Amino acid sequence: MLHACPRCQRLFPGDAPGPCPSDGEALRPVAEVPVPSDHDDPLVGFAVADRYQIRRIVAEGSMGRVYEARDLREESRVAVKILHPQVAEESVNIERFRREAETSKQLDGTYIVDVREFASVPRVPGRAKRTWYLVMEYLDGEEVRAILKRESTLSFATVVRITSQVAMALDVAHAAGAVHRDMKPDNIFVVRDGDDVRVKILDFGSVKFTRGQDRGNKLTVLGTTIGSPYYMAPEQAQGDPDLDGRADVWAVAAIVYEMLVGRVPFNGSNGPQILFKILSDEPEPPTFVNEALPATLDDVIMKGFRKKPADRYQTVGELADALGRALGLQGDHRTWAATSTSELLKQLPGSKAPPTLDTTTDKLARPASGPQPQARSAPPATATPDAPTERAKPPTAAPASPPAPAPVDEAALAAVVPRANHTPLLVAAAVFALAVVGLVVTLVMR
Repeated sequence: MLHACPRCQRLFPGDAPGPCPSDGEALRPVAEVPVPSDHDDPLVGFAVADRYQIRRIVAEGSMGRVYEARDLREESRVAVKILHPQVAEESVNIERFRREAETSKQLDGTYIVDVREFASVPRVPGRAKRTWYLVMEYLDGEEVRAILKRESTLSFATVVRITSQVAMALDVAHAAGAVHRDMKPDNIFVVRDGDDVRVKILDFGSVKFTRGQDRGNKLTVLGTTIGSPYYMAPEQAQGDPDLDGRADVWAVAAIVYEMLVGRVPFNGSNGPQILFKILSDEPEPPTFVNEALPATLDDVIMKGFRKKPADRYQTVGELADALGRALGLQGDHRTWAATSTSELLKQLPGSKAPPTLDTTTDKLARPASGPQPQARSAPPATATPDAPTERAKPPTAAPASPPAPAPVDEAALAAVVPRANHTPLLVAAAVFALAVVGLVVTLVMR
């Protein structure tokens, strides 16, 4: 049975819920709570496909607007994403959303958002053309991006749990021939799981199939790039048409780096600059940025940033296993994914208290008591046998809470030469240098 808040229109499953946690209003059976009209959005109150009654606006992005809705057939709450009219005019965009729905349906939904339907209706209020919509399970929680914006860094226990669950999802996807290609903190959603939290991976709209599932219907022009540049592997930055799941391994390594350090491993003022650094530079080791981290993490994280895919971890699970063991954990990511954050905390001596879910706000909040966010103690030095015993580091201050990486104009990425080859640049530089030397000799001879 569903109940609704008469003031904010939020829906709540269950027979006898308490007052609305958002505004304290007494909840009532949903059938007794009519939806008020919204002059700015005529879709509010409308039943899409005569089934999904739009209750309230949840979020809005460049591709569409997300609503909380009531499934009139199953009497459940769902999230409905309505594509913007200009987005729906492009057949490529429609196909991307179709792939997202189909891919999510085929994969295990334990750690991947459950996309239930992608369809269209001829007319809806306020629109003259066909309208496309995506129906997903409704999630209570927030993206890792929002947590990082508030907390700057996460506890070791939380990082291990999140990474292990991401590995469980992505390794299954890769085995099925699906590469996400847009892994970033914004696409990792943290939801309630009893007294703990669980990961849900979002947005398989940029998926690349490695087993011909697209039946030759390519959505990406050869040599172009897809994904957020901050988390893009070198082969992805070069538009490699043959990239595989190891591109996602790189992206997850970048996310782990950011969760531990508080900033992205590669940064720049625009997309091309970021991609150039990814292709040519190495990131600072984590302990060079945050000296509170144990040195055992440096080699583990840096292996995830190897330029050649063959030199990286071959699966996300391998990365998660190395991460946990460098922190002193026994077992592997399959065990840690199912282990509560509080239990993982007990196995990590000196680690700070993990975030817990504040059920009154649907947000993740740090306990009022306990160590502060930046307080970390290194695990025992024997956690990893081949860990370096000592590493010289320049003096650095504890990382301050940084803003989220600035959005990058995707159009600017076209300025990057696809499948970059540095040899022509070196040859050109050598020719230019010889020409300069010849000019100087000529002037001297005169």
